[in-house]
Amino acid sequence: MIHGLDARPGWLSFGDRHDTCSASLGVPIHLDFDRGTITLSGCSEAAAATLPGVLWDPRTQSFRAPAHQYAALRETMARAGHPVVDRVFTPLRDVDPHPVQGWKPVELRSYQAAAISAWSVANARGLVTLPTGSGKTRLAIAAIAQRRCRALCLVPTRVLLEQWRRNLGEFYGGPIGQYGDGRREALPVTVATFASAFHHMELLGNRFDLVVVDEAHHFGAGSRDEALEMCAATARLGLTGTPPVDPARRRRLEDLIGREVYRQRISELTGEFLAPLRVVTLWLNLNAEERRAYSEEVSVYLPVVRRFFRDSPRSSWRDFQRAAVLTHEGQRALGAWRRSRRLVAFTEEKRATLTRLIGEHHGDRMLIFTGDNEATYAIAREHCVMPVTSDIRGTERAEALERFSKRELRALVSSQVLNEGIDVPDANTAILVGGRLGTREYLQRVGRLLRPAADKEAIAYELVTRNTHEVGDARRRRRELGP
Repeated sequence: MIHGLDARPGWLSFGDRHDTCSASLGVPIHLDFDRGTITLSGCSEAAAATLPGVLWDPRTQSFRAPAHQYAALRETMARAGHPVVDRVFTPLRDVDPHPVQGWKPVELRSYQAAAISAWSVANARGLVTLPTGSGKTRLAIAAIAQRRCRALCLVPTRVLLEQWRRNLGEFYGGPIGQYGDGRREALPVTVATFASAFHHMELLGNRFDLVVVDEAHHFGAGSRDEALEMCAATARLGLTGTPPVDPARRRRLEDLIGREVYRQRISELTGEFLAPLRVVTLWLNLNAEERRAYSEEVSVYLPVVRRFFRDSPRSSWRDFQRAAVLTHEGQRALGAWRRSRRLVAFTEEKRATLTRLIGEHHGDRMLIFTGDNEATYAIAREHCVMPVTSDIRGTERAEALERFSKRELRALVSSQVLNEGIDVPDANTAILVGGRLGTREYLQRVGRLLRPAADKEAIAYELVTRNTHEVGDARRRRRELGP
């Protein structure tokens, strides 16, 4: 039986609810952390009805709420004047609950300082949107240093795990904890992968005051959201270059992290804070055989797609995919759609154009981006370029990036591994061969070039095949760069 009258997450309006709570004033509610939830002992049914996210748990005969509602619970109780015994947070290994000392000053650019100010004004909850290369990690480190609190930094990959540890070590003199890549050590400043946080947040969720979420756009639409639901940290800072467009995902991120509090686009920072950027779109053609094959695949899937969206105009592409797998016609359409994408991913003319561009920029530090590992390895073989893929061990990837930074390698080719967060500051030329290249992926790839350096000018070549889906995709992506 559920007694909570309003289980919706977020902050509630209070109105006349003060009178409801006051019926049991004088009897404190005990708050405890229990495996990613907050339990409320001594809470009456009338009081529970006024509290955000609180439901009755018949298994334990108690009221409980998701841990991420902790701040809202305390705020609601405080405004109602209700006494509370708070036992939610646990010290880390008997260490002083506020041990984070020894921070060096973190020098910030004007927009980074403005972002932290906006976040602080929003009660230290919110999403900061800045382009790749603009120093989001440094901004987050400054926020941790300013608050001198216990902080958990969540990152999507093991490569970023080590990168964050290294960056934190430049400003923080204490030991840095780690959850992920074979280690499980919680310290006042800790970095964890999304996967490790998901599996261990029932133990970590009440040990940190601030949670920083790098590449926060990964959240808001899946099971990994539980990692943030199970965390009681009241301060939350999300970092992204490309926030989700879908309204449902944005609302979910607002619940888990906070609303967007600051945003700057690439065009607003290039030239002064980021390297000047020039994007060149090269319009290419399919040969006769490629055009015939592409047209055949389009003729199979396009009528099915159009009929679905005519009948369900508010549906998403993901909705179409879920519906399509249930019928033979839909499965056939999805297969044709995938084959059409592969056909234009690395065409004969793209291959020739890539060869020409590599020759013209033989002295540049170059990143080549593809849509899949098949094209990545083909380019690696043809041009003796080091591939960086998920198939390659982490130590080998790290060695390749180090050799690239030392100019022992002049080019790298990758399908996805270099998209997010990895530092390649020496790169000044990118060739976007093709693949999925949605807006997020496009901005991430272009952003790999934007880390500033003396006398640096970045150039990105975008290879687009005429009269294919790539044309519309290219126009949508370029709009996101701004004027």
